Amino acid sequence: MSEALMDRALELAVLGEGRTRPNPMVGAVVVQGSHIVGEGYHAELGGPHAEVVALDMAGTAARGADLYVNLEPCCHQGRTPPCTTRIIEAGIRRVFVAHRDPNPRVNGLGIATLPAAGIHVAEGMRCTEAARLNEVFFRWITQGKPFVTLKLAMSLDGKIASPDGTSRWITGPASRSLVQRLRRRYAAVLVGVNTVLKDDPRLDLREFPGPQPLRVIVDTHARTPLDARLLRPPGCAVIAVGHEVPTERVQALQAAGARVWTVRLSDGRVCMPALLEILAAEKVDSLLVEGGGEISWSFLAAELVQKVVLFYAPLIMGGRRAVPAVGGPGVPSPDHAFHVREPMVETVGDDVVITGYLGGSCG
Repeated sequence: MSEALMDRALELAVLGEGRTRPNPMVGAVVVQGSHIVGEGYHAELGGPHAEVVALDMAGTAARGADLYVNLEPCCHQGRTPPCTTRIIEAGIRRVFVAHRDPNPRVNGLGIATLPAAGIHVAEGMRCTEAARLNEVFFRWITQGKPFVTLKLAMSLDGKIASPDGTSRWITGPASRSLVQRLRRRYAAVLVGVNTVLKDDPRLDLREFPGPQPLRVIVDTHARTPLDARLLRPPGCAVIAVGHEVPTERVQALQAAGARVWTVRLSDGRVCMPALLEILAAEKVDSLLVEGGGEISWSFLAAELVQKVVLFYAPLIMGGRRAVPAVGGPGVPSPDHAFHVREPMVETVGDDVVITGYLGGSCG
């Protein structure tokens, strides 16, 4: 029963996906005996926290009740008052917390505050699930760096396009819908200019409500067409170029609706670590890298990727000239390969999706 209630808190938390950034997703459930008397979630940045919404619903039934929440209640004055104060005033008897809040202003202080008021606190239930849910927030609040996920859609033999560059559509409609859902969770999405030239993608959010992600094009020589769909509303587009791009070309792209960032180069191309530094300075807490092969290699080689989401369609393309999902020079031996940790496999429509982490566990 207890685990099911924490699962419900996690389900509620997801309802705030994309709207609470850069704050975490939090859900809360108030239980009196065996009955849920209140529940809520953090719906948008600056709005009431999950615990407050759930306690408001519970009203007087919160006295002597239990509270389940996927993240440690805050204990400081921010955009809203401390949740710990409201929990104490409501007369909650026990609080079950899935994961501590790594925010230095909280990080155990919220949990410590409650026992002093006679409230029993238990933590750790569904800890792994809670960490994965807020992996973006955990990295941002502790390191000030964007959480980077590499998404690849390919055939079973690792190809993303045929020799002539044709890539639509390798995966099925269910996978494409899941990619839409992924975009809602990330502050920005990124592709290389070759993807723009070949596919003219929109990279916007269409199937789910939520804020549009910032669309980033890595385009060292500013080859992005002025009529590219990425430059149209909704949302904003950024083109990352090198310092040798003529001023007239930059002005033309700006007139077409793009923001243009000049980024230092590495080996004649936009330097990915430098681009991430700019994104962090712009308060972009998360980035979904959507291709192509050379961009994927650049992020992997620079050890900038925390998570991978790999879509495999039930196709075998073959051919030496077909485009591989990851380009670049590759690794010299399997010993130097990028190891995917904590792999999770699921079927989405006719496709197989593998999700995992690089460089350790989530966050």
